[in-house]
Formats: sequence, C-alpha cells, structure tokens
Amino acid sequence: MKENRAMEALFEGDEVQEVLNKSFYRPEAPAKARPSRKRRKPKAEDVDYQVICISLYDEDLARLDAKVAALKSKGHRKMSRSALIRFALDHVDLGKLPKAY
Repeated sequence: MKENRAMEALFEGDEVQEVLNKSFYRPEAPAKARPSRKRRKPKAEDVDYQVICISLYDEDLARLDAKVAALKSKGHRKMSRSALIRFALDHVDLGKLPKAY
C-alpha cells in the first residue's frame, strides 16, 4: 500500500503533471495540420504514358491474369497486365484479325 501511495504522490506534483500534459496527454493535431509527405508532381514533359480505362470481359481478364502468372513463374518477374498488352500490340498480325472484330 505504501508503494501505491508513493507512486500517487510522485505523479501529483505540479511539475510532473505539467510535463505529462505537455508531452504525453496533449490533444492530437487536426488532420489538416499534420505534415504530409509531399510527392513531386511530374511535369507534363516527364510523363510519356497515359492512364486509360478499357473494358474486358471477366473471362478475358482471367485469361490475361493467367498468362501474366505463367510468365512470372517462368522468370519474368516484372511482368504485368500492361506489359503483356504492350508486347501483344508489338507482335499482333493484323492480317490474321477476323473481320468480325
């Protein structure tokens, strides 16, 4: 019991309470006031690509993902959907494309 009272007496002092209030119990800063990591926005001349949106059927997307996974398992560590589509664009034979598309 004496130990508990000694601890309470230690933390009752004005100086200790002031330090605790300033160091440990201060309210959090508002979200806007918190410093954030600022990323450098690329200049227009730095960007040599565009982000686009395309539609694929679920089955086509599954086939694309399966091909990416197969290539990764064969050692193409940096393969992605975009990389595979770029490769396909470079190697497509337009003469073999059916007129139905």
